[in-house]
Amino acid sequence: MSKKTYLWGLVDRRERIGLSLRGWVLLLVLGVGGGWLFAHTIRPFLAKNQRVPSDILVMEGWIHPYAVNLSAAEFKQSGCPKIYVTGGPATGMEGETNDWNTYANIGAQALAKAGVAWANIQKVPANETMRDRTYSSAVALRQWFLSRGMTVTNFNIITEDAHARRTCLLFQKAFGPAVTVGVITIPDPDYDPAHWWRYSEGVRVILGETIAYLYAQLLFHPDSPPL
Repeated sequence: MSKKTYLWGLVDRRERIGLSLRGWVLLLVLGVGGGWLFAHTIRPFLAKNQRVPSDILVMEGWIHPYAVNLSAAEFKQSGCPKIYVTGGPATGMEGETNDWNTYANIGAQALAKAGVAWANIQKVPANETMRDRTYSSAVALRQWFLSRGMTVTNFNIITEDAHARRTCLLFQKAFGPAVTVGVITIPDPDYDPAHWWRYSEGVRVILGETIAYLYAQLLFHPDSPPL
């Protein structure tokens, strides 16, 4: 970069390289195009819906009442002997807690109110919060199966909307490649999934889950769960 000085070196003049009008137009087109592509593809990507043939059905206990009601209907149609409800300490509970104050218990209570018999509900609480609530719930479920000598090769887990891909990823990390994890996704009725950016709830959920998924995929590397 050339430089010229004036007024005994008190002022200088430098050449600079900047975008031309054509460059700014191209940058604008790329930005708008990238934004459009993100808006129309990120929600279907996050809300993965891919069930596998299995007689084991799992539900994340934190999901909202509308999702619990649909989970109850899914269970009744599935022919599965039980529905396993996972979840760690409820919001506001720090560190270890008893089974009553976990999302596993809250979700189980909600399932019972939705018409599922208690004999068909199995709570699997995670009493201690680890680095990631979903992952700690997955580890607790894996240990529950192992402690009872159950050989699990596949199962489906029910969760909400844009949380689905992260749930599937973290449960897969906990169970390892020998187990196939399917996911059943329940859409969020609080916003139009095709136009999520028009709703404050949609923006909060989609952007939050995008960041959380990138963290889980790129930065979250837990130790192998204990046998």
